[in-house]
Amino acid sequence: MPMNCLGSRLAVATIAASFALALPASAQFAPPPAKPAAPKATAPSPRAASCHNGASFDRFLADVKSQAVAAGVSQLTIAEASPYLVYDQGIVNRDRGQRVFGQLFTEFAGRMAAPYRMQNGQQHIKQHAAAFARAEKEYGVPPAVIAAFWGLESDFGANMGNLPTLKSLVSLAYDCRRSEMFVNETIAALKIIDRGDLTPDEMIGSWAGELGQTQFLPVHYVNYAVDYDGDGRRDLLRSEDDVIGSTANYIANGLKWRRGEPWLEEIKVPQNLPWDQTDLTVQLPRSKWGQLGVTYPDGRPLPNDNLPSSILLPMGRFGPAFMAYANFAAYTEWNNSLIYSTTAGYLATRIAGAPPMRKPATPVAQLPFNELKQLQQLLVQAGFNVGKVDGVLGQQSRAAVKAMQIKYGLPADSWPTAELLARMRGGTAQAQPGATIR
Repeated sequence: MPMNCLGSRLAVATIAASFALALPASAQFAPPPAKPAAPKATAPSPRAASCHNGASFDRFLADVKSQAVAAGVSQLTIAEASPYLVYDQGIVNRDRGQRVFGQLFTEFAGRMAAPYRMQNGQQHIKQHAAAFARAEKEYGVPPAVIAAFWGLESDFGANMGNLPTLKSLVSLAYDCRRSEMFVNETIAALKIIDRGDLTPDEMIGSWAGELGQTQFLPVHYVNYAVDYDGDGRRDLLRSEDDVIGSTANYIANGLKWRRGEPWLEEIKVPQNLPWDQTDLTVQLPRSKWGQLGVTYPDGRPLPNDNLPSSILLPMGRFGPAFMAYANFAAYTEWNNSLIYSTTAGYLATRIAGAPPMRKPATPVAQLPFNELKQLQQLLVQAGFNVGKVDGVLGQQSRAAVKAMQIKYGLPADSWPTAELLARMRGGTAQAQPGATIR
């Protein structure tokens, strides 16, 4: 990302239990100098090595290099990369201190899926028509889907980050929270160098280690990047053709895209819909949703077929409503934030020609941060696992809210309300022993 935590595979790992988004970074990609000075190391904090039995960073790094050699990385690559494999406490501090926040979907989508980004996506599809057509033929991924991720992740290459990737990866690897993950990412980055795709000084990206115009973590770069322009390199920083082909490959084979099937459509829901069925975990045939009164926004009936689909209400029953199909799982796998994944899917529909979504008839009330945090605390007291009590409406919190709405006889649309909070303040109901919402 830069868009720093936006759409990254790291965001999935870091906030998998949180449907929250970090603000896009404003840093622009800046090419490195021809002969960059070796990055300056900063001393690791005392707690940084607590998961490594107290091993120093140098000792830890020596072990990572040994693992890389065992994985097939050449000694020459290790030597070339070594000046960049330095510890930066600032990266770790930034990762530990990253703030996620709750935001209304309509606000986020209004900014990130704005008309200019839709138009840019359409323009890029025309400009690179041959590569997009080839990608759709080979991988089955529509151009609009690729273009939407491309636009959200880096504004088509304008915002890829400006920090040394190797330094970020090895610093996060030495930190104890996701050490194994980032050791693997560090080794993957060395493999990218080893096979000649990028040089160490070219590896410039986000502080979290993602690379390229659609912000691949190195493991995904190794596994899914393809040489679409035929120059012998997989260059996701500068080659638009490589970006298009590689992104299609990842969506198709990494995220299991279903060729020829839809991903998201706006719908209109009746006020007597069984709200407890409006959940991504509930799939019904489109014909069944039609029988329940669900239509397209203009009142047209849904197709009378058996295509499995779910109702997605990112802001509850009074907000926008979408029909989510099996392919929408690719979006939640790309980034587990409901706000991001829904925005990405919606932007793709706009690039493909869909009209803008309807505005809610009345403003949708959102609990203030402190009240949402209190609601989470009450849910924990009721026996639910909501993940981190942080005032952010994450996946676990939404599922717990739905369970308590059902218990209190409220419309179970997973959206926290002042009424639910008042009910829970008046007497916390107990969940089943050991209840865990996932």
